[in-house]
Amino acid sequence: MKKFIEEFKAFAIKGNVLDMAVGVIIGGAFTSIVNSLVADVFTPIISMLTGGIDFSGLKLGQIMIGNFLNAVISFTIVAFCVFLLVKGINKVARKKEEAAPVSAPAPEVVLLEEIRDLLKNK
Repeated sequence: MKKFIEEFKAFAIKGNVLDMAVGVIIGGAFTSIVNSLVADVFTPIISMLTGGIDFSGLKLGQIMIGNFLNAVISFTIVAFCVFLLVKGINKVARKKEEAAPVSAPAPEVVLLEEIRDLLKNK
């Protein structure tokens, strides 16, 4: 069971999983920007250009740019928070790598290096 937990920890902390999680979060936040742009900006403009047909249920000429700006601000805040989270995780991972002890070379490698050095000296 301990090995299973260690494998799961290694998987969960790998960059690929973290990148995927960041992509999902940013994608969700970006979706609100696109939805607001279409519903609050483009649809009313198209409605005005098509002679008053209101595709979004909004009144003719009512462009709700405030909703769009709120979506952009929300996206920026979420993206910044995710950036700080990833930056912190990367910093901890780097410190962990730096603190890892350097392993000694395998005995076979040491023997091969000694043989190489002896052959060089002859």
